[in-house]
Amino acid sequence: MAYENPFADMMKQFSQFKAPSLGTVPSFDVNQVISVGRKNAEACTAASQTLTESCQAITRRQAELARAQVEKTLKTCKDMLVNGSPEINTTKQVELAKSVFESSFNNLREIYELCTKSNLEAFDKLNRRASQSIEELTATATSTTAKKKAA
Repeated sequence: MAYENPFADMMKQFSQFKAPSLGTVPSFDVNQVISVGRKNAEACTAASQTLTESCQAITRRQAELARAQVEKTLKTCKDMLVNGSPEINTTKQVELAKSVFESSFNNLREIYELCTKSNLEAFDKLNRRASQSIEELTATATSTTAKKKAA
């Protein structure tokens, strides 16, 4: 009785397989692709630097606003301790609460605007580079196609 080896049969069929012809594979300029990649990395670095600088500026501004708020609160509290009248202190507490609320809201708006501005600057840099990248790759593909047709 003969032993059949299915693995050998499969390998025989595989060795007879011929891949379909792909024709000519379009060539591309590797240096151009690397150049585009380098410019993309530079744009990402520039956008990252913009965000980092903006975060530092926003953090400094938040510290300034917080310091001013604390100083104002401490001054009001000191005034309330010196002028011990409950009627005056109640009025000052209400005024302080109103002032803190209004200034906190205005400070929040200012920080929000700073964040929005920095994000838009970074996005614009990346968006500009994406458009340039597409134009460069399109020009490379077009010039490669034109060279193929001419040949």
